[in-house]
Amino acid sequence: QVQLVESGGGLVQAGDSVRLSCTVSGLPFSNVVMAWFRQPPGKEREFVAASTWRGGTTDYADSVKGRFTTSRQENTVYLQMNSLKPEDTAVYYCAAAPSVICSGYGCYRRVDYDYWGQGTQVTVSS
Repeated sequence: QVQLVESGGGLVQAGDSVRLSCTVSGLPFSNVVMAWFRQPPGKEREFVAASTWRGGTTDYADSVKGRFTTSRQENTVYLQMNSLKPEDTAVYYCAAAPSVICSGYGCYRRVDYDYWGQGTQVTVSS
């Protein structure tokens, strides 16, 4: 049984930092890409960051480059979010897929990810 369990998030002020975690188990493949997506209120889910477990490929949305960093320790992936802005307010999701998806259209397409965490809310007040 595949499980992606997220933690972290909450209510913070603009300029603060937050770290999200996603612990993964039961994936039926070993060449993994882990991604973070977010869904702002009233908007569609959008790509934030992705990183392959082998090969060292990392990709970020332009809106978070230089502020967010994704990393991994064993079966837990992290999203370190610094210099948060009110527009970063969203439900954040981690997702997993075979890393082969990145060799096609890239690692950022929501449709390519079959496994998702439950989501965690991040609210940034101004």
